[in-house]
Amino acid sequence: MAAPPVQPVPPAAAAAAVNGDGFRLGFVGAGNLAESIARGVAASGVLPASAIRTAPHRQPRARRGFRVLRRVLAPNQCPVKQILLELRPRLSEEKLLVSIAAGIKMQDLQDWSGQRRIIRVMPNTPSAVGQAASVMCLGEMATQDDENRVRKLFSAIGKVWTAEEKYFDAVTGLSGSGPAYIFLAIEAMADGGVAAGLPRDLALGLASQTVLGAATMVSQTGKHPGQLKDQVTSPAGTTIAGIQELEKGAFRGTLISAVVAAAKRCRELS
Repeated sequence: MAAPPVQPVPPAAAAAAVNGDGFRLGFVGAGNLAESIARGVAASGVLPASAIRTAPHRQPRARRGFRVLRRVLAPNQCPVKQILLELRPRLSEEKLLVSIAAGIKMQDLQDWSGQRRIIRVMPNTPSAVGQAASVMCLGEMATQDDENRVRKLFSAIGKVWTAEEKYFDAVTGLSGSGPAYIFLAIEAMADGGVAAGLPRDLALGLASQTVLGAATMVSQTGKHPGQLKDQVTSPAGTTIAGIQELEKGAFRGTLISAVVAAAKRCRELS
C-alpha cells in the first residue's frame, strides 16, 4: 500500500533548511528534465547555481550558468547501465545517488552502481517554474536524513509524494508524461479560439490561464473535478454543448488511454 501523500514544504522553509547543509547537487546527463530541475532549484534559492554541477552530453547546455563536471562518457554512451558502471569506481557510501531515470528499477540501480544509498524520484518538467509533481521512494540504505534532504530539495520546486516503487510506471505515465498532454490541450484550445475568431495571442493567453486556474481550483478547494465541472455547466448552456462535443470525441477515454500507454512504455523500458 502506498504511503500517504507528503505535504510539501513551503519553498522559503525548504531554502532555509537546505542552504545550511552545504551540499552540492550533481547531474550526470543534462537533459530536459535535469535542466528543468536545476533551473528550478537555482531559481527557488534552495541552492546557488555554483553548487549545481552537470555532466552534459549536449554541449550547449553546459554554457547556461551551471558549473560543469568533466565528461564521464562519450556523447554516444548514454544508457543508464553504462553510465553507472563507469561511475561505480568513483561512487562511495558518502554519496547519495538520486535517480530520475524513467523505468529503471531500484534493484538495477543498485546492481550497476554498487550503491545502496539510493532514492528514486519521478519529477516532471514544471520543475523549471516551481510547479513540479514529484514522487519518491527510498532504497534499502537511504537514511531518514537522505529522505528529508531530497524531499526538501524537490519541495522547493513543487509538490512531493511518496509511493512504493511498484507504482512508478503509472506515475511516469501520469505526471511524468502528463505535461505534454496538457500542452497539447492548451494548444488545441487556443486553436479553437482562433477558429472562433480570436487573435492568436489572446487565444493562447486565455487557454493557458484557464488551465492554470482550473488546476488551482482542484488543488486548493479539495473538490472533485466532476463537482467543479458541474458548477460551470448550466442546463442547455454553452459549456454542456462543448462537453457534448468532447464526449463525442472520447476525450476522457483518450486521456485515460494515453496515461496507460505511457505507463506500458515505461515498463518496456525497464
